[in-house]
Amino acid sequence: MSRTWNSRLVALLVALLLAACGGQPVHEPATSTPSAEPVTPSTNIPARKSSAPSVIQKRGGAYYKDDGPGDDIPDNLDDIPDAVPRAEPLHNFANRPYVVLGKSYVPETSVKPFKQRGVASWYGKKFHGQKTSIGEPYDMFSMTAAHPTLAIPSYVRVTNPGTGKSVVVRVIDRGPFHADRIIDLSYAAAYRLGYVNVGSTPVEVEAVMPGDSAPTAYAQAKTLVAPAKPTVTVAEQDEIELLVTRLAAADMAALAQAAPPSTVPQKGVFLQLGAFSNAENAESLRSHLSRELDWLNEGIQINASGGIQRVQLGPYASRADAEKVAEKIRLALGYKPAFVTR
Repeated sequence: MSRTWNSRLVALLVALLLAACGGQPVHEPATSTPSAEPVTPSTNIPARKSSAPSVIQKRGGAYYKDDGPGDDIPDNLDDIPDAVPRAEPLHNFANRPYVVLGKSYVPETSVKPFKQRGVASWYGKKFHGQKTSIGEPYDMFSMTAAHPTLAIPSYVRVTNPGTGKSVVVRVIDRGPFHADRIIDLSYAAAYRLGYVNVGSTPVEVEAVMPGDSAPTAYAQAKTLVAPAKPTVTVAEQDEIELLVTRLAAADMAALAQAAPPSTVPQKGVFLQLGAFSNAENAESLRSHLSRELDWLNEGIQINASGGIQRVQLGPYASRADAEKVAEKIRLALGYKPAFVTR
């Protein structure tokens, strides 16, 4: 009898244990089972309004390699006002003729009617804080621009025909030095025009005079895309000829001049990226190209002689070595640098 009772007790305990284990899935937390309607606890919390929507890329988007807006994008980009045109004295040196990648540029020496159509790009964190041709640091969150020949400083209205949006910016820098582009805008201006994610877009550029409430439709100027010969005044032509003459004379003088005993002149083949009569403009070009051509193994140097600031790469052991780098620059920028042999 006792043995039978003990057997029944053991069987009962085993049954209870099996029941407990078999019923466990019934008590699993609800989170482990997919719900027909997902839980959205934040639906009752108002979203924070930001002028930097999620479509803005933290990496890429800018025309320049590895450039972008960075990680600290202000929330008030839509509230950044247009530049307000005002009468300003023109910069003493930023409007002088210069040569970049074998192409001569004659900047305007006065603020006057201007209209141009072409492709605009933008530049961001890689250039933020760098000195511009006017001497001011570049601020990617201000309404500014770079142009090869417009007077510095001056003001233009830039319109994106694809969106109908327009902004007024202050021209404070030189560039872009690409064959297919006419103007570089700040990140803030490109954001306002709606092309930060694509890097570049067709635009219309119109001069805005101090006191103008709207741009005047002027005769269209020739763009830098497949340009015709520019029309220049006798004075401007003389300046270009003088610059070329000074370059040639300085090169001859440098070859003829004996080097100081304490220094050994560099010999070889150099690539000349630009030539300026002003050191600030040469430094600005070096800064820009150092970021655009960040694949270079050698640094970009400025060699000054005869009153000319030459922006150069090298020396290379042979013309063939220099030619390889020159071709890569041509593919990147659309222009090929000149060769200088010492």
